[in-house]
Amino acid sequence: MGGNSPCASCKLLRRRCAKDCIFAPYFPSDDPHKFAIVHKVFGASNVSKTLQELPLQQRADAVSSLVYEANARIRDPVYGCVGAISYLQNQVSQLQMQLAVAQAEIVCIQMQQDPIMVAANPQMVLGQADYDDQAFLLQNQCFNFANNNASSSAYVNIHESLKRESIFGDSFLI
Repeated sequence: MGGNSPCASCKLLRRRCAKDCIFAPYFPSDDPHKFAIVHKVFGASNVSKTLQELPLQQRADAVSSLVYEANARIRDPVYGCVGAISYLQNQVSQLQMQLAVAQAEIVCIQMQQDPIMVAANPQMVLGQADYDDQAFLLQNQCFNFANNNASSSAYVNIHESLKRESIFGDSFLI
């Protein structure tokens, strides 16, 4: 940084740190690992060009993104950040499915205990769920469940009817 202590990039590249070093504000000398990972994945020249093309107020965010992507590429060289995003989307889909199944089970149990009250006020049972699309379906499935006593068949029907397909071809529950 032009003084006594060069920035992390100049230390790693073993060069003199000028006062106008483009890396100095974003890669301080006390965190050399940060620049080492970015340099390994993207290269110092590419990072320098990227930072020079950006307005000053956007550079800190760009460095943060580069560091995040570089760390993701080190962990997963093929997919990087996209792999982490896909994993999290899949986890959200699974949790949504579990929630919908649990809500359907609650409705079925409540309808078995007091079918008249639930049929009269299904919003109370479903809470914040998408009432318009699911209420009729859940009521019919739960009545079938209670009348036929075929728990696995009703469970599968409820589960399958709540599925939607994502843009990635994955199915998820609404």
